[in-house]
Amino acid sequence: MASGAKKVIYAAMIGNGLIALTKFVAAAITGSAAMMAEGVHSVVDTGNQVLLLLGLKRSKRPPDANHPFGYGKEVYFWSFVVAILLFALGSGISIYEGVHSLLHPEPLTHVYINYIVLVLAMIFEAGAWYFAYKEFNKARGSLGVFEAVRRGKDPNLFVVLFEDTAAMLGLMTAFAGVLLGQITGNPVFDGGASIAIGVILALTAVWLAFETKSLLIGETATPEVVSGIREIVGESESVREVNEISTLHMGPDFVLATLSVLFAAEARAGEIQDAVAEMNRGIKRRFPEVKRVFIEGETREIARTERGAPDV
Repeated sequence: MASGAKKVIYAAMIGNGLIALTKFVAAAITGSAAMMAEGVHSVVDTGNQVLLLLGLKRSKRPPDANHPFGYGKEVYFWSFVVAILLFALGSGISIYEGVHSLLHPEPLTHVYINYIVLVLAMIFEAGAWYFAYKEFNKARGSLGVFEAVRRGKDPNLFVVLFEDTAAMLGLMTAFAGVLLGQITGNPVFDGGASIAIGVILALTAVWLAFETKSLLIGETATPEVVSGIREIVGESESVREVNEISTLHMGPDFVLATLSVLFAAEARAGEIQDAVAEMNRGIKRRFPEVKRVFIEGETREIARTERGAPDV
């Protein structure tokens, strides 16, 4: 998963860097606000990919005294920062450029340069989008797109996909604004396109922030993992009841699992110790993403007390 996400990020970063340069050259020559907004958009996207790579690198640091479960959540933090930057810089500057163009309209010149740059950018961006979507499809399996985003634990894949989708929409909006401005001779369409691009980026950023916030706070493992753990533990002859299973994603590929288990009254200490070791091995063998497992033994009386059940 991590290697696939890294490939997607590198592809998007290289493409956005080259596209940003051509957009700024075109904006300087033609005076198009929409093209300037698109240039800013590509610069922000390039910077965002750098931050995502930083998050991946920092998340690989080993556990230490202050972070005994490692730094996996760095991925979630930097993904959230990307959403904030996309909103503050990408959206804010695009809307500012559009409003400035509406208040101080100037006729566009050399518009065909805009068309050439936009078409080339669409081709490059479509390639990056396809690559991101291909990796996203591998990760989501049989889940629908929105369900995969909601349940996905590696934000890098869908963050890049969202950015590329917003970029494609922005390019089409910029193309329409330049075209309408040329046909009508009214530069208002160009400024309006810049504002529309800002709105697209703002909506994308809000959605990204919403999805990554949940991961940053802490999400449980998928229902399949939780039910699988319950099944493995319940098969042990020393276990009478699996009371509670709590899981937490400490990173895209790091799940922490805590279990409270009611052992058989006749089970000896050695048998319980062997059973715990076997459950630990079985869980990690079936679900490699579960890196740490803590099993708490309970008596029936403790289980009733903690859950408020009547003592009968």
